[in-house]
Amino acid sequence: MALALGLLIAQAIAAQARPDSFADLAEKISPAVVNITTSTVVAQGSGPSPIVPDGSPFEDFFREFRDRNGQGDRPRRTSALGSGFVISEDGYIVTNNHVIESADEIIIEFYSGDELEAKVIGTDPKTDIALLKVEADGPLPFVSFGDSDTARVGDWVMAMGNPLGQGFSVSAGIVSARNRALSGTYDDYIQTDAAINRGNSGGPLFNLNGEVIGVNTAILSPNGGSIGIGFSMASNVVTRVVDQLQEYGETRRGWLGVRIQDVTDDVAEAIGLEKTAGAMVTDVPDGPAKEGGMMAGDVIMSFDGHDVSDTRDLVRRVGNSEVGKSVRVVVFREGKTQTLKITLGRREAAEGAVPAVQQGEDGEAEPMEKVVLGLTLSPLDDELRGQLDLGDNATGLVVKDVDTLAEAYEKGMRAGDLITEAGQQKVLSITDLEDRIAEAEEGGRKSLLLLVRRAGEPRFVALSIVQDE
Repeated sequence: MALALGLLIAQAIAAQARPDSFADLAEKISPAVVNITTSTVVAQGSGPSPIVPDGSPFEDFFREFRDRNGQGDRPRRTSALGSGFVISEDGYIVTNNHVIESADEIIIEFYSGDELEAKVIGTDPKTDIALLKVEADGPLPFVSFGDSDTARVGDWVMAMGNPLGQGFSVSAGIVSARNRALSGTYDDYIQTDAAINRGNSGGPLFNLNGEVIGVNTAILSPNGGSIGIGFSMASNVVTRVVDQLQEYGETRRGWLGVRIQDVTDDVAEAIGLEKTAGAMVTDVPDGPAKEGGMMAGDVIMSFDGHDVSDTRDLVRRVGNSEVGKSVRVVVFREGKTQTLKITLGRREAAEGAVPAVQQGEDGEAEPMEKVVLGLTLSPLDDELRGQLDLGDNATGLVVKDVDTLAEAYEKGMRAGDLITEAGQQKVLSITDLEDRIAEAEEGGRKSLLLLVRRAGEPRFVALSIVQDE
């Protein structure tokens, strides 16, 4: 009896976890989901066209084909389809930025069949989110955002939208993965196997409570159709963006003002860091971090009271912080931690800032090349500055060749790279580098940290200085 009772209880729990139908949920939330049609005027010749060599016998044929019906290069109007959802009774609508980008006209079709023209309130290309507004005669049905952080892998979800222009459509699946990153700085995608196709972009991903936990944005597919790998931007990212777009018409993200890279095991060993974590600062242009005393070579371990796991974690924490906020940043520098107090700037205002050029005294050019750590090196002189298009203030050692069997080649170093620091100290000559290697060996280090610049972009590379016996 006890066993039979246990089986009945287990079956009841399973039945509760797996809904018999999504019909009630779909009926409840459908009125708030919309189809979006955009219209754009483009030049007739702006699309792809065959490449035909001058004088080719096919030249006249393709010209006639392009100008058929007397269209020539006259502008033409194109349409695109997408999805969205209403988030307030007064007509605010969320969709993807790529759905409405460059559109001259945006038409919103509601579940009832009514159509209204929308205007753009604001967009954020970094998260691919756009906020629209329609003016309706009365209050509109709307849906609310849920907490995407509570979504678990395996939870049921439901997607709604306008796939392939087929109109209002529902698909269901589960949360396949969390915290996916595709290509954006602020990516935090929920992966789902609920069918998402072209036209679903901008539509909502619901939990079983009817709350929006994601905005359907992209699919991974070799053929352009759903194969069960779709991505929805997490609602906790979207809500912050939407709030700012609604208040300011633009985003206002915190800005620290550093260039960073992940800390690897060999980098951690080279600088004496016990744990492979944090974000290593490769450059500090003029900005909040520089004013707060941060230096290249610092490893940011904590930001505003939160441990920093890697560069992605730091970028998201800084971006989600309030502009003008004073934060405490704990850095690892020269074997110990220091706490800096930094007042954040605004990222959008600094997007076009020119990185600071590293300053230093010109070193006396050595007339020789030398191979060190598999690198053929030469001190920087005026001739090399011209060849590499470097400024007069640039200093360091130029990599003229890299042994393809050396560790340096495996870690991406190539001819034309400029080594500006070794062991977090400037190097002006080959002798300086050799001294840094000797100091590292005396200190019991197995590797040496180099600051390498390529086309002005800095990064740290740790190279082994102890050879295996």
